[in-house]
Amino acid sequence: MTDYVGKAMPRYDGIGQVTGKAVYVDDIRLPGMLYAKLLRSPVSKGTIRRLDVSAAERTAGVAGVVTASDIPGANVIGIYGDQPALNPGPLRHKGEVIGAVVAVDEDTAMEALQKIKLEIDEETPVFDMFEAMKPGAPLVRPGSKSNLWEYLPGVTTRVIKLGDIEKGFKEADDVVEGRYKENVQDHAPIEPHVSVADIDAAGRLVIHTHSQCLNLHLGMLCRIFNLPQSKIIYIGGRSGGGFGGKNEICCDHIAGLAALKLGRPVKVRLSRREDLRYTPKRGGWVLDYRTGFTKDGRIVASHIKEYHDSGGYAGFSPYATEKCGMFASGPYWVPNILIEGQTIFTNKFVSSSMRGFAIINGQIPMEIQMSRIGEKLGMDPWELRFINAWRDGDLGASRYVVQGAGAIETMKRCAQLAGIKLPAKLLAQSSRRR
Repeated sequence: MTDYVGKAMPRYDGIGQVTGKAVYVDDIRLPGMLYAKLLRSPVSKGTIRRLDVSAAERTAGVAGVVTASDIPGANVIGIYGDQPALNPGPLRHKGEVIGAVVAVDEDTAMEALQKIKLEIDEETPVFDMFEAMKPGAPLVRPGSKSNLWEYLPGVTTRVIKLGDIEKGFKEADDVVEGRYKENVQDHAPIEPHVSVADIDAAGRLVIHTHSQCLNLHLGMLCRIFNLPQSKIIYIGGRSGGGFGGKNEICCDHIAGLAALKLGRPVKVRLSRREDLRYTPKRGGWVLDYRTGFTKDGRIVASHIKEYHDSGGYAGFSPYATEKCGMFASGPYWVPNILIEGQTIFTNKFVSSSMRGFAIINGQIPMEIQMSRIGEKLGMDPWELRFINAWRDGDLGASRYVVQGAGAIETMKRCAQLAGIKLPAKLLAQSSRRR
């Protein structure tokens, strides 16, 4: 253990990157490989009235067109199983994939794509999550009761409690409130989403992927292709930049379906424009904070309402709402916590994971709250945080026992690096005891 802890270690994959010898999915070229371009919804909400791909199929150089009718198994992706792999309608967001044209090159596929006759009855979308929550708002999910995710039947608010929130605010000498809005963020990987699929000599489907969660995606692919795992060779490797965005399947299932249908290797590669416009993002959040504290700087109550924009499908959002709530009061011992989280559907692209997934969404507002409390008390912001920082044995919002707390030690080191001399009373503190 002492050979590694506290020492810089060489990156096992770094040499290939700096020398340019690393092979990414988009570098793969196979004999006779075809290229697919995707047919996407031009509207944010609507019902497909007519889809005619015959002219595209007749285009010289086109090997075939893949639609939902070519799926041998379940037409579903996503960890909550609510998103179609290829959508025959109704459509829930602009850019949703309806099908794919497969041709000898991307230019031919793009030419054929323009020949597809797609007629859609456009409907009224809803983009703002607070508008989506109002009674009578256009429903993102046909047949649903509202645009709110249900954590249990009829339960649309995820509640996390610790202690007695009313008692906590009665003990507080003062309160700081704030609303914090966090907009959508894109992962912007150097290599956009791409996949290569082929059929090997044993008849197995081979997929080259940059997936960040191979086992999860392999299970989804087995359902789509109606194949056992033994019939799919799922080859991961370098992500080409992921940051959480490649926890979603964007190309693997389409490349696999095309290879199965046509019996030839197929590459599905998104352009930078497609990647920016249509792939899952870190979704938007609005968080309302009400923090109660005493004159000596103790945080005694934390009431947080969080609203998370899921987009057209669940993605990772219901889980993200829960995860955010668990840590939204920061790395601080707060004896009385009430979290009320809601996940809201809108007619936008799907929200997904991103670095610091769902945790930093609550940490940032809480740190702003802490700074505002320090200003109101006239207390040094370092001291305020030392007073409230987790110690081993404290409880988190969902009543988990904190083990291996390190906030105090981290703050000491940060102060040292910043050239800030902390008073002896703070330097004497430890995460092991209060």
